[in-house]
Amino acid sequence: MGKTIVEKIFAAHRRDEPFPGTQVLNLDVVMCHEITTPVAIADLEWRDKDRVFDSTKIKAVIDHVTPSKDTKTAVQAKILRDWARRHQIRDFFDIGENGVCHAIFPEKGFIRPGYTVIMGDSHTCTHGAFGAFAAGVGTTDLEVGILKGVCAFREPKTIRVNLNGTMPFGVYAKDVILSVIRELTVNGATDCVLEFRGEVVDNFDMDERMTLCNMAIEAGATCGICLPDEKTADYLRDFIKDDYDSKAQALTNFKKWWSDDDAVYVKTLNFDVSKFVPVATVEYKPDQVKPLSELTKVRVDQVYIGSCTNGRLSDLHAAARILKGKKLATGVRGIVSPATPKIFDEAMRDGTMAVFRQAGFRVTNPTCGACLGMSNGVLAPGEVCASTTNRNFTGRMGAGGMVHLMSPAAAAAAAICGHLADPREFM
Repeated sequence: MGKTIVEKIFAAHRRDEPFPGTQVLNLDVVMCHEITTPVAIADLEWRDKDRVFDSTKIKAVIDHVTPSKDTKTAVQAKILRDWARRHQIRDFFDIGENGVCHAIFPEKGFIRPGYTVIMGDSHTCTHGAFGAFAAGVGTTDLEVGILKGVCAFREPKTIRVNLNGTMPFGVYAKDVILSVIRELTVNGATDCVLEFRGEVVDNFDMDERMTLCNMAIEAGATCGICLPDEKTADYLRDFIKDDYDSKAQALTNFKKWWSDDDAVYVKTLNFDVSKFVPVATVEYKPDQVKPLSELTKVRVDQVYIGSCTNGRLSDLHAAARILKGKKLATGVRGIVSPATPKIFDEAMRDGTMAVFRQAGFRVTNPTCGACLGMSNGVLAPGEVCASTTNRNFTGRMGAGGMVHLMSPAAAAAAAICGHLADPREFM
């Protein structure tokens, strides 16, 4: 019987199987940020186990509230900062060099096909776009990962999601994953991995694949994953050039992780993407999704473009194409947060930031702050935000606020209309 990519990764990393159904895996990367890691650090200190298994395999960043907004967040940042210095964590990104974790870590080449990756953050599944098994974990698992370089998992079942057809005009990766979640529901992939396959995925660039995998958790999945291919190799080219004599050699290595033709899936879903339209969430669950053409009476107070889902350069470009030469609607405030300093710089150089500024947007430093309602874009009770983030739970961006999730193009359309709008009308 053949194996899925995740089954192959588990087999290659298995250290122990303490009891049936649970496997202890060796970890390639342990990622940390200042919101969840300080609790793990403090507990390790209390247990007199303030050590790290391998300082080169730990990646750390201050990204959720940056710069710190109050004493509590300053203390959280200081704990991570002091810990990184104490253990000589080379890959630590502090104020000025920091970016959103699930954007800056791939950008730095830290994720490779076949890797095992954990972080105390649910959207760690983003990194499955590179053909890695990447999962968000709790404090105890994060502590063990930091200390011992291992993590225990039940080997997940895999749901194969086939995305075929031709991407319609005005439809983006965000529309695709929201449409998939609508079908799966928020519990439909619990304890499973979503393996994205098909001609649409093959044609997606790495930014688009990261958007797909980023929101696998919103269907309950442990991880989203794509098979690593030529586009993966091109993205990683500068980081793997010393490991392989040629791209062909890299691809040969990558393909050893590919799911076998006779691999067994717990379920297979087939989607004809040609029939997809621009969509947005309604209410407070990411599976509550409707076509934007049906939501044009929904007013907005704020538009937010950024996050680990849609804060990359291609996302900013998609929004800027609609915003160019236009202004924010009266009463609408716009916020754009490039996900990394590199993205910020590139958007400055190519004129994208000027488009946002001339439209009336406030450009902020890279941060997760608005996405989870901590800073840089918190909503007041009763306010509505058109957002390119990944969660629309009650109070997610501020108590009493409403978040509608959508693509950057759709968010830009809402910005100039003052209400939700189908972006195809402006393209």
